[in-house]
Amino acid sequence: MSDYPRLRIAGIEPESFVDGPGIRLTVFTQGCHHNCPGCQNPQTHDFNGGHFIEIEEILEMIDENPLLDGVTFSGGDPMDQAAALLPLAREIKERGMNLVIFTGYTYEYLQQHWNENTDFLELLSFADMLVDGPFIMAKRSMDVKFRGSYNQRLIDVQQSLSAGHVVLHRIQLDEMAEHPDWNFG
Repeated sequence: MSDYPRLRIAGIEPESFVDGPGIRLTVFTQGCHHNCPGCQNPQTHDFNGGHFIEIEEILEMIDENPLLDGVTFSGGDPMDQAAALLPLAREIKERGMNLVIFTGYTYEYLQQHWNENTDFLELLSFADMLVDGPFIMAKRSMDVKFRGSYNQRLIDVQQSLSAGHVVLHRIQLDEMAEHPDWNFG
């Protein structure tokens, strides 16, 4: 039996090319309060759905694939299981891998609630990129990288934590420079 908490997940994609840069193992957490209309993963919304998995099982999958560049937490909403994801995030960083987290919450919302939910800040302290904000069908786009709608941002988490405010990730900054006519709001 593990010392780690079990995660409730909807599933795992062992080799994803769309959930962040490079080849990634993506963990789809189960449970989401946002229920965004048009969500591509509506089966992940029910907090009682999915199944439990031991963190060690996920670590074995990571260790068995030398091609992985990093790991992505998607969902559902991983921030709703921030405490349970902390040991996994720590192990990912100890393996020298990058971590991307998707959330329907905005960075500003998480920042406003760090004092009452310290797990938000601690989980973000392991992240390299945060894809934040709800999916909005009216702003849906197949043109933006790693997200479903223009309002969602690619945030450089470590720079944002240092600066005390949102710093967009270089991937989004490059995208904005290449396509100044796109509406990123």
